[in-house]
Amino acid sequence: MRPVTDATPLIAANAVAFDTETTGLDVKEARILQLGGMALVDGELRPDDTFETLVDPGVPIPPRSTTIHGITGQMLRTAPDFAEAWPRFEAYRGGRLLVGYALGFDLAVLEREAHRAGLLWQAPRTLCVRMLAGLVNSHLPDASLEAIAAWLEVDTSGRHRATADARIAGEIFIALAPHLAERGIRTVAEAERASSLRSQALRQQAEAGWSEPFLRRSGAARHALEAIDPYAFRHRVLEAATREPVVARDDVTVLDAARLMAERCISSLLLAADGRAAGHVADYAIVTERDVLRAIAAGGRDTLAKPVSVIASKPVISVEDDAFFYKALGLMSRKRIRHLAVSDDSGNLAGVLSSRDFLKFRAGAAVDLQARIENARTPADLAGAWSRTAVIASALLDEETDTRVIAEIISGILCSITASACHMALCEMEAEGRGAPPVPFAVMVLGSGGRGESLLAADQDNAIIFSKGAPDGPEDSWFAAFAEKFTDHLHTAAIPLCKGGVMARNPAWRGSAETWRERIGGWVSKARPQDLLNVDIFYDLRAVYGEERLVTELAAHAWKKGAERVEFAKLLGESVRNVANPFTIFGGFRQDNGRLDLKLHGLFPISALARALAIRHHLPHASTRARLEALADLPAMPRSDLLALRDAHRFLLARVLEQQVEDIAAGIPLSNRMAVDRLAPSRQKTLKDALKAVAIIPELVRSAMFAN
Repeated sequence: MRPVTDATPLIAANAVAFDTETTGLDVKEARILQLGGMALVDGELRPDDTFETLVDPGVPIPPRSTTIHGITGQMLRTAPDFAEAWPRFEAYRGGRLLVGYALGFDLAVLEREAHRAGLLWQAPRTLCVRMLAGLVNSHLPDASLEAIAAWLEVDTSGRHRATADARIAGEIFIALAPHLAERGIRTVAEAERASSLRSQALRQQAEAGWSEPFLRRSGAARHALEAIDPYAFRHRVLEAATREPVVARDDVTVLDAARLMAERCISSLLLAADGRAAGHVADYAIVTERDVLRAIAAGGRDTLAKPVSVIASKPVISVEDDAFFYKALGLMSRKRIRHLAVSDDSGNLAGVLSSRDFLKFRAGAAVDLQARIENARTPADLAGAWSRTAVIASALLDEETDTRVIAEIISGILCSITASACHMALCEMEAEGRGAPPVPFAVMVLGSGGRGESLLAADQDNAIIFSKGAPDGPEDSWFAAFAEKFTDHLHTAAIPLCKGGVMARNPAWRGSAETWRERIGGWVSKARPQDLLNVDIFYDLRAVYGEERLVTELAAHAWKKGAERVEFAKLLGESVRNVANPFTIFGGFRQDNGRLDLKLHGLFPISALARALAIRHHLPHASTRARLEALADLPAMPRSDLLALRDAHRFLLARVLEQQVEDIAAGIPLSNRMAVDRLAPSRQKTLKDALKAVAIIPELVRSAMFAN
C-alpha cells in the first residue's frame, strides 16, 4: 500500500480509519482497552479489511467505563498487552494515514502507553474529523461525533466499539472530503495546515492534555513528496526506438518470418502487403517471436508453411515518436504487449520499440502512473493519478531537468486524465440510456495544457467539436450533458472548473464543425478587444479524445483565417500592451502578502505576445518556446529581444514550479505567486532581469506585428 504524501488527495486517500476504547477520559490515567481500524482504500471504506484487538491494560477497569463500552476484566484474560498489540496494529497500518474522531486524545494516551511499554513512540500521520468538520460547518450544535454524523447523515449504530467507531469516523471523513474541496482543501498537507490554524480548538485540547491531531513538520522535513525514479519522464520514445524497422510481405510463410527475425537478431517483424516501410502505421501488422512459438506449440510443424498473416496482429498498436517513455511503458503494460510501432507526426511508420529497449531505463513510477490513468474508474482514481504529478515534478526538479520539459509532461498527464474523464462520462451516458455519441466528435484541451506548459495549479480549459448539428439541437444537447459530466469529474479530481468559463459545458465552447467555422469568422472580424476575451487561448488547442481529424482541420482553418486579417492579431496583441509593473518606485518587487504573481507579470504577457505574433505571421507552432524561436528566425525581427523572452519564460516557469512543489508540502493552496524572499540574491537579480525583459513587450508588439 502506497504511503501517504503531502500531495495525497483526500478523496483518494489510502488510510486507516481508527479508534480506541480506554479505561477513562483523563489522558494521564487512561489505559488502552481496545484498538480498532478499518481500511480506507482509494477513498472507499473496506469493511472486509479490518483490525480489532482487545488490550490487557494491567489495571482494573472502572465500572463506569464498562457501562459505556461493555468491556470487562473477564473479557481481557487472554488479551495481549499493549507492547504486543501496538506493533501488530502498526504492521496492519503499514505507513498509511490514520483518520479518526478526537484523535488528539487517542494520540496522547497511545504515547503514554508506548513509554510505559518501553516502545519507541513515533507519531503516525493523522487527520481528525472533529477538526475538519469544524472547518466546514461552524454551526454544528456541538463537536460530538453524534452531531457531526447527524449532519452528514452517517449511521452511528454500534457506537463505543473500536471498529464501529472507526467505521463511523471513516464515513465522516469520506463525506467531508467534497465539503473541504469546496474550500480549497484537497490534499493531506492542505488539511493539516487548515487544522493547524484552528487555534482556539487546539488550545482547548492542549489544556486537556491532548496531543495535536496532525504532524507539525520543521522546514527541513516539509518536503515530504516521495522519491521516484525520473528516467521514464526525461526520455522520449525516439531515443530508444529502432529507426529502420524490418518489414516483410504479409504473405511470407511463418518459417520465412522466423528465419528473418533470427537473421536480423530481432524479436518482432512488421508486415505489409507490399513489404515496404514508411507507410501509414495503421496499414501494418506485427508478428513476434512469441507468436511463432505459440503457433507451433498449438499447430505443430504444419504451422511453418502457413502465411504469417494468420498469426499476426493487426492493426499494430503504436505510439508517437516524441512521446515520453512513461506513455509507451503504460501502453505496453495495459495492453500486455512487448512491442510497439512508432509513428511520426504524420502518422507514418517511423520505427519499432520493444520492452528490451527499456532495460536501461528504470520505469516503475512511469508504469504506475499510466496504469492509474488508464485503469481509472472514478474521479477519486483520477485524483490519485493527478496527485502523482507533483511527485514526478519534484523528482525532475531535483534532477535539474529543463522546466519546459517538466511542463510538457504535466500537460501530457493533464490531457490523459481529461481523456480518461471523457471515457468515464461516455460510459455513464450509455448506462443512463442516453446512447452513444450521435455523431463523431473530439474533445480539445486549450490554453497552457494545449501549449504543453501546464504547471501544478492547472485548471480546466476545454472545448468540444462535433461533425454536424445545430446549436441547441439534439446533438448539441447530448454533448452538453456529456461535457457537464466530464468537467465535473475533472473538478472532483482536483482540476478545477475554469473561472473564465472556457469549458465545453458552456455553449460558447462547443459546437459543430460548421458552428466553429462561423465562430472563428466572427472572431477575426471583431473590432473590439472586449469581444475577444479568452478567444486567443483557442489557438493553443490540442485534441485529447475522439476524432483527432476534426481538431486538425479546425486548427488549420483557424490559423489560416487569423493570418489573413491583420486586425485580428493586432487586437489579440492589445492584451499585452499594458503590462503590469512588477516593481515599486524604489526598484523592489511589488508584492502582495509577501508574494509576486509571476503569471500576471511574466508568463501571461510572454505567451500572449508569442501567440499573437505567431497568428499574425502564420507560424502554427504549439509552444511559446517554438513560437518565439520561429519568430526570431524571420527577417527583420528583433531576434535578441525574442530570444531573451524565451529565456525569461523558462526561468519564470522554473520559479513558479519550485514554489508550487514547496507549497504542496506546506499545505498552501497552489497558485502562480512566488515568495521572492525564498530566492538567493543571485536568483533575485536574475528575476529582475527576466521581468525587465518582459517590460519591452508593449514596444515589441508594435514593432514585430508588421515586420516582414
